[in-house]
Amino acid sequence: MPVSYLKRAPKTAKSGASDVHATVVSILEEIEAGGDKSALAYAKKFDQYDGPVLLSEEDIANARAMVPQKLRDDIAFAHDNVRRFAEVQKSTMTGVELEVVSGVTLGQKVIPCQAAGCYVPGGRYSHIASAIMTVTTAKVAGCKHITACSPPRPGVGINPAIVYAAHVCGADKILSMGGVQGIAAMTFGLFGLPRADILVGPGNQFVAEAKRILFGRVGIDMIAGPTDSLILADASADAHMVATDLVGQAEHGYNSPVWLVTDDRMLAESVMEIVPTLIDDLPKINRDNASAAWRDYAEVILCADREEMATTSDEYAPEHLTVQAEDLPWWLERLNCYGSLFLGEETTVAFGDKASGTNHVLPTSQSARYTGGLSVHKYMKIVTWQQSSRDGSKAIAEATARIARLEGMEGHARTADARLHKYFPNEEFDLVGVE
Repeated sequence: MPVSYLKRAPKTAKSGASDVHATVVSILEEIEAGGDKSALAYAKKFDQYDGPVLLSEEDIANARAMVPQKLRDDIAFAHDNVRRFAEVQKSTMTGVELEVVSGVTLGQKVIPCQAAGCYVPGGRYSHIASAIMTVTTAKVAGCKHITACSPPRPGVGINPAIVYAAHVCGADKILSMGGVQGIAAMTFGLFGLPRADILVGPGNQFVAEAKRILFGRVGIDMIAGPTDSLILADASADAHMVATDLVGQAEHGYNSPVWLVTDDRMLAESVMEIVPTLIDDLPKINRDNASAAWRDYAEVILCADREEMATTSDEYAPEHLTVQAEDLPWWLERLNCYGSLFLGEETTVAFGDKASGTNHVLPTSQSARYTGGLSVHKYMKIVTWQQSSRDGSKAIAEATARIARLEGMEGHARTADARLHKYFPNEEFDLVGVE
């Protein structure tokens, strides 16, 4: 039977999206042409900040002094978890060698990007965790230079806790600049920074569009849209817990979709009744975001059984996927499309967002169909090499010459011919391959 929508969203994450492309192109072009001066002009206009752009050691020390010890301890705890998980991930990428034929050896090397630019949002919320997630993974990957970039508060500067986290996690430079101008500064190597090889980190629609436009000139982690979350829950789930987790993710923004997929109508109806009261109890800014997200973007979907639930979830390909249902090993094996998976009531998305160790920079807008989130791997290039002995090159050269000529690439063929004639002057070869 087809799934049933007990609550259908009147909007999607793309609804009402303004066309920011032309604006971002114009800003990027002006900053590339005008350099530091243009970037500073945009910083003054959009960030409403004209303080120091690159933080000095004294600026960092002053920010560190403002961070309470308990928060320092929490940052250290989260940093340690993210670092250790990144180190394990890095260990899965190794150099290899294979002798494909006698005398011909192929190999793989894993080389980190040299310069990483890590964008840390600081507008609506101060994303301390984003500094931990992006800078730590770049450091573990082995990037030689890491810039952390975050928008300053008007007339104040970057949140001291963001500065502290970026510094502790290994940032070489901290750039007090937000939005397109911050992305441009890292990409173009302004203010004495090295040109970034890769840009990572979440941001608003202008940041996302800037990364999309610059992709190719610079690597990026992904093109992100509004954050989204889906919960799979059966009759064994606690309705209050499910509702709490939905509201917790809806507070990200007015256009952040949250979805409940279940095979139990009673649970669905209970959750729908509880959510509004939980939203009403939030502080105003959080309440406004969560209320709009629940009203306009949330869906509650009733399925026949768990297989239909899993199929529905894979179609949505959520950024965050939570399972509050029986037989967790079945779900782990069955589910295929998600940015990060949170199994069981005891595990909530907020753990991954803040402190448990997996990365919170994740694919949105169904891009989990084809990619995962930010990890140490994103900063690393897998490159190949090969070396042949003279005897080993013989069979390779013969095949190369014939394939190249069949393709019409005579120049390629002759590079193989030349080696055969030099190394084996007394032998004859069929280098045409076609009668």
